[in-house]
Amino acid sequence: MLLLDALSPAPRMLRMYLLEKGVTIPTRNVDVFTGENRQHSYLSCNPAGQTPALLLDNGRCLGESIAIMEYLEEEHPDPPLIGSTPYERAETRQWQRRIELNVTENIHNAYHYAEGLARFASRIPVAPEAAPGLKRVAQDRLGWLDGMLEGHEFVVGDRFTIADIGLYVWLDFADSVGQPFDRALPRITPWFERINARPSAVSSLHPDCRPGAVRG
Repeated sequence: MLLLDALSPAPRMLRMYLLEKGVTIPTRNVDVFTGENRQHSYLSCNPAGQTPALLLDNGRCLGESIAIMEYLEEEHPDPPLIGSTPYERAETRQWQRRIELNVTENIHNAYHYAEGLARFASRIPVAPEAAPGLKRVAQDRLGWLDGMLEGHEFVVGDRFTIADIGLYVWLDFADSVGQPFDRALPRITPWFERINARPSAVSSLHPDCRPGAVRG
């Protein structure tokens, strides 16, 4: 296998997952800042043009960090980061989906339309007028999520899962691009500090990540 990696939040999610699993995969960096992921050589294996991507030994390619984690979880079930039973796996996916639809996708698109506009305007359709609303929705939904985490050590109760990885990485990214979350949130804030203290949090940062720059 070969992991096509990049300095970006979604690849960082996968790196953090692999560190928590203790799994090592050969890696090649893709320079998304120069648009390498939009070139034919990359699109030939991942036509969506997104990172990360996982090239399998049989020549197939998987994109999307969550899909890659799901695949690797089948190959390396311990320690379980999705779940050990059908219910646990469904419960993790439930929370991951809530986070993605309500919080992280709004952060992501707001970045495309505001802080990252110069980078993305020539690559994808952009709507700068939508950015303030998306940021407002993301913050509102974080408050909504905070209200559901009473008594939780992690997002999914007492289990550390990919839901924690996804939310942590995107909130850390958001902090670095002018979208900080409200530190007065009584559950999200201590949760964030707990995840931030895990060795995989710092170790998952891309080698090219620099202080004061985009965290991914």
